[in-house]
Amino acid sequence: MSANPPPFAPFEWQIAWRYLRARRAEGGVSVMTWISLIGIALAVAALIITLSVRAGFRAEFVDTILGANAHVTIYNAGEPNDTGRLDRTIPDYTDMAARLAAVPGVTRAAPLVKGQVMASGVGATTGVEVFGIAAADLATIPRIAQTDAFQGDLSRFGEEGGEVIAIGSGIARGLNVTIGDRIKLISPDGVKTPFGTSPRVKTYEVIYIFTAGRYDIDQTRVYMPFTEAQSYFNRDGVADEIEIMVEYPETVDDMAIPLLRAAGERGLIWTWRDASGSFLRALDIEDNVMFIILSVLVLIATMNIVSGLIMLVKNKGRDIGILRTMGLTEASVLRVFFLCGASTGLIGTLIGLTFGCLFAIYIDPIFALVDRLSGGNVWDPSVRGIYALPALLQWKDVLSAVALSLGLSFVITIFPARRAARMNPVEALRYE
Repeated sequence: MSANPPPFAPFEWQIAWRYLRARRAEGGVSVMTWISLIGIALAVAALIITLSVRAGFRAEFVDTILGANAHVTIYNAGEPNDTGRLDRTIPDYTDMAARLAAVPGVTRAAPLVKGQVMASGVGATTGVEVFGIAAADLATIPRIAQTDAFQGDLSRFGEEGGEVIAIGSGIARGLNVTIGDRIKLISPDGVKTPFGTSPRVKTYEVIYIFTAGRYDIDQTRVYMPFTEAQSYFNRDGVADEIEIMVEYPETVDDMAIPLLRAAGERGLIWTWRDASGSFLRALDIEDNVMFIILSVLVLIATMNIVSGLIMLVKNKGRDIGILRTMGLTEASVLRVFFLCGASTGLIGTLIGLTFGCLFAIYIDPIFALVDRLSGGNVWDPSVRGIYALPALLQWKDVLSAVALSLGLSFVITIFPARRAARMNPVEALRYE
């Protein structure tokens, strides 16, 4: 045996492998090795699954925001009207929309009329929010007109004199209506008479039912042709706001100044980040906290390696003494026991990596099975906003989990390995 063998020589791997294959009499060492391996595998898998689910939830939530809502909304600061009330409607909405559409990065600028009314169907009534929009603008909303989850068609939407509407799937279920049925919309701000304002009641045919993927949208949103909405809500010749879609929603804050200039001196801006930014920041904080908590679980799992190695060093004291008297250096002994601990961490990490990635990839059938076994009460879309538990497997999440596990496994193994390397061979053989 060479006095100065190269690091991690073949004989060091052979000795480490023999030590890992504990005999029946050394069952305690074998049990601790298995406990360490399983613990690391479960911790790594849990970390990958959690990070994937959090990334999927955020991606799905943001996609529903950007796919069914305006990226930017332009309002009017308002001026007092003849009655002294603040009038915030936009009379020059056509010119304003044209100016906003000309801003670089804007893909669409659509005038809207909005109002909240009561909708009455077959034996049921619910509150809804009506969006008056042109047919051409509605056709460009991804989660509404460009989705696979829909019934009916929009070919009649916007026809002259067409009293038709498009509604969310949640509204359709709540009102017990389907394509071709008619629902009644009741607005408290109706016809003004000498005796006061009487509610406006009008019946519309349902020609389109959409599923945007967001519970609150599907439960409350109704689309009505723009000119019909102007008539229904007493908005003749005006719009309530301008809905803007941009090419790169993530950089919408950089477009605020150009959009305000195009909107005019009384224009106000409200972006999707203003509406949902606090929730997304809360998700970021929660992601960091979850990573720290699960990192502690990985650390606890790797600590089992220390216990197993300490037992291994104690049981192999005689072997260490013999190897040292045969000329094995302290560095070689350290590397032998480092390989024992690092191999456990490596194998456990690979098992956890495989299990975690498979779970994230096949989360839909797994979630469906769990939901079926629990009676369908695992996921409440009214609380979480979206209909299913998503998962998005990202390389950065996988690499961070693997790097954390291997790093802790390698570092934590050094301490018992050093103890074995510094063992005095005379003391190790004295009582053998």
